[in-house]
Amino acid sequence: MPTALVTGASSGLGRALTRALAEDDWDLVVDARNAEALRQATQDLGPRVRAVPGDITDPAHRQALFEAAPDLDLLVNNAGGLGPSPLPALGEIPLGALEDLYRVNVIAPLGLIQLFLKTLAAHSGTIVNITSDAASGVYPGWGGYGSSKAALEQIGAVLGAECTGGVRVYSFDPGDLRTPMHQMAFPGEDISDRPLPESVVPAFRRLIQERPPNGRYPAADLSEGIHQ
Repeated sequence: MPTALVTGASSGLGRALTRALAEDDWDLVVDARNAEALRQATQDLGPRVRAVPGDITDPAHRQALFEAAPDLDLLVNNAGGLGPSPLPALGEIPLGALEDLYRVNVIAPLGLIQLFLKTLAAHSGTIVNITSDAASGVYPGWGGYGSSKAALEQIGAVLGAECTGGVRVYSFDPGDLRTPMHQMAFPGEDISDRPLPESVVPAFRRLIQERPPNGRYPAADLSEGIHQ
């Protein structure tokens, strides 16, 4: 059976994708910083889902993930950060917080890609970097997060051009979802009008099953023609 690594699997989109891949008979290695939340999220998924808690900004943890999944077919860089909440203007964002944001949203995903790239190439595997419309849209307050996702998208685009073999490299934009991180962007507000993370699972499945050319794929575009 194929093997996937999903980062940030304890809640939100990462949890929904983990459950979907488990249903599709993938062997899984998953991580999150909160060990107990990760245990609760995966406890009913069976022995083929291996939880490796830790922080992806820690090189030692990334190495542990590599050792847990040496024959990887699919890397889902889902774990990420939002930055300060409420979202500050760029003229006010603490530079230390911005550096932390780039470590988790840019440096750590690239670190995992570098570790797994040879294995993924050998398996004609797939890399999916979870991105956001904030990477290209102009939204006040979203400059820190959006610029980090724009950097991740550029990494994916260049990597896709460099990977001339069988590796596919995608930026997957799920759109606005009802997740804990999205709630942090709007403290005290009701975001129940946003769709649940499970709503974009069919689009994600289509992406990794059909394996279109490398590029950026919004879930809304992939969902066209899918009967959910």
